[in-house]
Amino acid sequence: MAADPDADWVDTLDDDDALLTGEAVSLDLRPAGFALRAGGAAVDVLVSFVAFIALVLAFFTPAGALQLEAAWAGVFTITSLVLAFVVLPCLVETLSHGKSLGRLATGSRIVRDDGGAAGFRHAAIRALVGVVDFLFTLGGLAALVGLLSPRSKRLGDHLAGTYAQYERAPRVATPVFGMPLPLLEWASVADVARMPDPLARRIAMFLASTRELDPQRRGFLAQQLAFEASQFVAPLPAVDPELFLAGVTVARRDREARALQLEAERLARLEPVLSADPRP
Repeated sequence: MAADPDADWVDTLDDDDALLTGEAVSLDLRPAGFALRAGGAAVDVLVSFVAFIALVLAFFTPAGALQLEAAWAGVFTITSLVLAFVVLPCLVETLSHGKSLGRLATGSRIVRDDGGAAGFRHAAIRALVGVVDFLFTLGGLAALVGLLSPRSKRLGDHLAGTYAQYERAPRVATPVFGMPLPLLEWASVADVARMPDPLARRIAMFLASTRELDPQRRGFLAQQLAFEASQFVAPLPAVDPELFLAGVTVARRDREARALQLEAERLARLEPVLSADPRP
């Protein structure tokens, strides 16, 4: 790798795959995979089925005691279906802001295509189309559309403009290392600005898994991450991208450690005043 950062650290990101805000800030939003969506949907359908059985029993038990006409059986059944498979999912999704029992188990949430929170209108459309997705086709239509969709969106998601966002960030064991020797002089004058948390998390994940990557993939990721991180660092050191990422990580860690230490020292100096009795 040559020493000139501007010549080697190129932008390898596909802008079409990133979700940008109005301020051109890239959001790290990960859609839930097909398997997770299928598992969550299975739990939610099971919950609706149990609710349907409970409603049917709640309707037919007093109906038998009152000896109502047989025509009421159809009315009670249809009402129970609507309440269990349309009204209940819509209310739960609206009140929980995109959550449900199944999505709580799989760590996902329903959001708008632009990443914003879904509302009652989105939940109502999804619940109504869910009758076709799950009941009329026994889940076949939802599975087929989800397999063909890049974000595993079912028909209800396409019509409502939503998708399932995966919210559980992986826990990364950050490797502990010191400032690389070639960057000791640079570290004394480096100015590392606060970078977005998703980028910092991706750099930590890369440094923690470098030994598991093949050389070509490792170099490609280092080059991509170095280009993104270089926008928050000045001056840029004339080193290879992977060494640059290690230096930036150590510089950020040391700066945050110093900030925490200074805060602790200020609190220690204020402790006598804070713990003193305010009464004369």
